[in-house]
Amino acid sequence: MQFIDLAKQQSLIKTNLDKRIQDVLAHGKYIMGPEIKEMEAQLAEYVGVKHCVSCSSGTDALLMPLLAWDVGPGDAVFTTPFTFIATAEVIQLLGATPIFVDIDPKTYNISPELLDESIAQVIEAGELNPKVVIPVDLFGLPADYAAIELIAKKYDIKILEDAAQGFGGQIDDRLAGSFGDAASTSFFPAKPLGCYGDGGAIFTDDDDLYEKLVSVRVHGKGGDKYDNIRIGLNGRMDTLQAAIVLEKFTLFPGEVTLRNEVAAKYNELLSDRVVIPEVASGFTSVWAQYSILAKDADDRAVLQAKLKDAGIPSAVYYPKPLHQQTAFNHLAYKDGDFPVSEEMSQRIFSLPMHPYLETADIEKICKVLNS
Repeated sequence: MQFIDLAKQQSLIKTNLDKRIQDVLAHGKYIMGPEIKEMEAQLAEYVGVKHCVSCSSGTDALLMPLLAWDVGPGDAVFTTPFTFIATAEVIQLLGATPIFVDIDPKTYNISPELLDESIAQVIEAGELNPKVVIPVDLFGLPADYAAIELIAKKYDIKILEDAAQGFGGQIDDRLAGSFGDAASTSFFPAKPLGCYGDGGAIFTDDDDLYEKLVSVRVHGKGGDKYDNIRIGLNGRMDTLQAAIVLEKFTLFPGEVTLRNEVAAKYNELLSDRVVIPEVASGFTSVWAQYSILAKDADDRAVLQAKLKDAGIPSAVYYPKPLHQQTAFNHLAYKDGDFPVSEEMSQRIFSLPMHPYLETADIEKICKVLNS
């Protein structure tokens, strides 16, 4: 049994996928070839925003807007400690200060109430300038943007939506990638919409930000790449990867539906031996991961061992919150500062999740966990 079955997906589109790849090999425009613009146009239309800027990874998709907004030393950027390091890594790379905010225990996303308190505390301390909040659409579920947007407006700070896992998720009629001042996503192969390497994209309705992102993507270019008007990156996405995303995108809307059907089957069959994920009314998750809670770390180890003995893979996202990791020791956080994130890291684990997971496999997984 596969944790994520990319081979099954590939088998459904192999003929057209091979043609897409051969087309790139034929025209030879491996950097910024025509597939780049084609992909950007399709994804912007899907999300419902004016602009999509492709880039070399989900990490660069977070870094580039911060560069464009001149985030740097003296700035505070707020995010959750219960996420992959890339979200906070880019803050630190620019010399700004990551300010961690604990999560909601039901959604695992940043708590708007605690965010409001944290921004107020930073302002009162007077040492840092609150600049940006980066909510994470963890496991495919969009954060509470209605509340977050009100807080950002209250304090006049920008929102950068981290939709690396959330692309395809939805709140009412708005898709992930359309929230805040800008949004980033990742095309890492394991993501709901992935390529066969690294890739990412940024979404925005802001024309000025779009122009800056296009510049940042190619070393801060101005009129041409030898007229550099700011510091940027070598942040371009390979044409081959864009071609792969384009073909995989033909399946994507249907795969979002299939992922929700898989999650619904899990919810139906799993007993109260574990805590299943919650999705509030009006929200749609893309189920980048299907994550459940054991009673504690020991119980999780027992359940994962049972799954392994039955030939079923599982994974832990995330075993250690960012504030407990060595890279952020200088922030002087201590154990107990973010109790919800710390508790979740001891209890959470993820089950196989992909659009083509068979009902028989789901039944087998649930039988092992329920026994």
